[in-house]
Amino acid sequence: MTAEAKSLGVLLFPEFELLDVCGPLEMFGSLPGKLRIQTIAATIDSVASTQGPALIAETDFARCAKLDWLLVPGGWGTRREAENPPLLEFLERQATACELVMSVCTGSLVLAAAGLLNGRRATTNKRVFRWVAEVQPAVHWIPQARWVEHGKFVTSSGVAAGIDMALAVIARYFGAETAEQIATATEYEWHRDPHWDPFARMHGLV
Repeated sequence: MTAEAKSLGVLLFPEFELLDVCGPLEMFGSLPGKLRIQTIAATIDSVASTQGPALIAETDFARCAKLDWLLVPGGWGTRREAENPPLLEFLERQATACELVMSVCTGSLVLAAAGLLNGRRATTNKRVFRWVAEVQPAVHWIPQARWVEHGKFVTSSGVAAGIDMALAVIARYFGAETAEQIATATEYEWHRDPHWDPFARMHGLV
């Protein structure tokens, strides 16, 4: 790693959505020397996803150093974590100092519960969009968006949308050509338009 490598922390909690984490990390992990990636949870342990397979948390809330970037996944566990004071306090502490805070799917619900999205534009999984908007009304929720950027916060729609968001972030920080090369190398059809969102229509949001 170079001295200029940014630290990227990825939050884990029981019943996180597997692709919300592994999809973006496939993209971010394709930047050798640019990012130092670590997984974080309440305790250093294996953390089971909604789909079953577990990932290992490499550090915990108490020992996690200041991060440059933070990624918060969604998943069924967000319903519980949105009412988990230690996790919300960790997010508030880290996100305040972070250069970039990202969420996938209902990860935005947890960021909103920590008060980090108040008055900001954001989006979330379209299948549960109405419910999230109802329980977190202080956020300006955008119903039709693949991802939404508002200052240092970037929130994406459901699950696979996190991959498109990650590539958009890579394009912003490391150049569009780099993002294109990663998309091609992973044989991923990148949706570059943040307004591309057929799922909003499918769920009757537009």
